[in-house]
Parts: sequence; structure tokens; C-alpha cells
Amino acid sequence: MKRVTLEVASRNSVARRFRNAMAGKPQGAQISFESPALLTKVLSGRRWELLKIMTGAGPVTIREVARRMKRDVKGVHTDVHSLLVAGLLRKTGEGKIVFPFDEIHVEFTVRAA
Repeated sequence: MKRVTLEVASRNSVARRFRNAMAGKPQGAQISFESPALLTKVLSGRRWELLKIMTGAGPVTIREVARRMKRDVKGVHTDVHSLLVAGLLRKTGEGKIVFPFDEIHVEFTVRAA
């Protein structure tokens, strides 16, 4: 099963993980966000739904995703673009999009100021 971990992490933490990866230590698929607010901005409710629909679907067109979600193509296109930039979706050579993971794990801690 291919899992991606979404986390809130400092630049130091990301740099440490990068150094470990360059040293040959497996890091797994991880996407880091600067803050919980940024994570929730990028992954709005509709974008979570989009990822859920795409899980296990293989490469599909944006039009097909919009049909499955019962949404307009323009709105889905905007969400797909944001998820591509975040690294959660990928484009195929045929102009389709794919969610290349089987599951998402979200990890962050909220502490008192």
C-alpha cells in the first residue's frame, strides 16, 4: 500500500529529512506544510472529496472527475491545479491526472502559544 503523509513541519525538519534521504535513508512519501492553516487551506472539504474519488481510480480526465463529483469543470480544474502544485496529484503523458497513493495520513500537533 502506497501512503503519503501530510505534515506540518519546520524548515529544519524538512532539511533534516532531505539530508537523510540524500544519505540513502528511506523517508517515505511526505508532503510538508508550514502551518496547520496552510494545510487546511490547500486541502479544503471539496479537495478532500476529490482525492477520495480519485483514490484507486487510476488516470482520469478533469472532466471525468467533475462528472463523478457532480461539479462544474472549471471549479474542479481550480482544485486539481492546487493539488498538483501541492504534490498530491500528478499529470500523465496523456493529459490525465492521477492520485498516486492508496491512502493519506495527516500528522501535526497544535501547542499552546
